Amino acid sequence: MRRAKIYYQAQLAGVLSEEDTGYRFVYDDDYLQQTDVTPVSLTMPLSQKEYESNVLFPFFDGLIPEGWLLDISVQNWKLDPRDRMGLLMTCCRDCIGAVSVEPFEE
Repeated sequence: MRRAKIYYQAQLAGVLSEEDTGYRFVYDDDYLQQTDVTPVSLTMPLSQKEYESNVLFPFFDGLIPEGWLLDISVQNWKLDPRDRMGLLMTCCRDCIGAVSVEPFEE
């Protein structure tokens, strides 16, 4: 199982995990307790429930570079272009926009 911390505007918003059965995203309790917080995606509204999917959630998949930038990332970091979670954790630490991804240190 691999896990990644999901930040919204440099604030921990939740944890994304890849498991044998698919993917799971859950918002951080401290994030939910704050006033005036924003969901990381409109497809995953603020909630204490866990979001589950057989494939990487489209919002997170959309953060992964495409085209020549993906080719450069795959070559430089020796990544498998089909490993969407690996690409997300490696390439999306400093994304354009409010969301960033950081590997979870166990």
